[in-house]
Amino acid sequence: MNNIPIIKLENINFGYDSRFILNNLNLEIFYGEKIGLMGPNGSGKTTLLYILTGFLKPFSGKIIILGKERKEEKDFLEVRQKIGLLFQDSDAQLFCPTVKEDIAFGPLNLKKSRTEVKEIIKKIANTFNIQHLLNRPIYQLSAGEKKIIALATVFAMDPICYLLDEPSDGLDETTKKRLKDLLNTWVKTCLIVSHDKEFLRDVVKKIYVLKDGQIFPYQDFFQEG
Repeated sequence: MNNIPIIKLENINFGYDSRFILNNLNLEIFYGEKIGLMGPNGSGKTTLLYILTGFLKPFSGKIIILGKERKEEKDFLEVRQKIGLLFQDSDAQLFCPTVKEDIAFGPLNLKKSRTEVKEIIKKIANTFNIQHLLNRPIYQLSAGEKKIIALATVFAMDPICYLLDEPSDGLDETTKKRLKDLLNTWVKTCLIVSHDKEFLRDVVKKIYVLKDGQIFPYQDFFQEG
């Protein structure tokens, strides 16, 4: 498994209104890699995550995930079960009436039994310290609470690889520290989009920059003060 990338993008091209955002972009993510992705606003970081999960279709290029080329919607059903995506906007992630139901949604779709799902909810609630929120309606949550619940729904699926779009955005320092601890102890493989350089410094092993449609290593990331 370590010798075959979980995710491989070959010469991906994509744009909006004839303006190219991604231009012959290439990327490989292997099992055990923790990668950060930075870049200017509008450079295509979120677009890239949507292409990886099939919510956007590139103009050209190859998407190879878990050893298979993915082209059509049906190809991405397995991807979304095994690759966990955190949306930048938590409201796009949370759609069930209560917190407990949102956490249960993913595991139920993975055909977990009711007993297994109850255990997952309990474990996730303890991990994220959200026991007091389980029966809360989603609409009653603060923005920070929504972010942590959205993260909890991704962790509940125990994906092979985590794709996290601005996971620390809107979190207080205590919750951000807890998230760092979880990423360092729980998560083996991830691609984290973030503007928070300090946050990335504490959780990833390498960082790339998305600029002018392509990905470049950020060579000086860990040498900066």
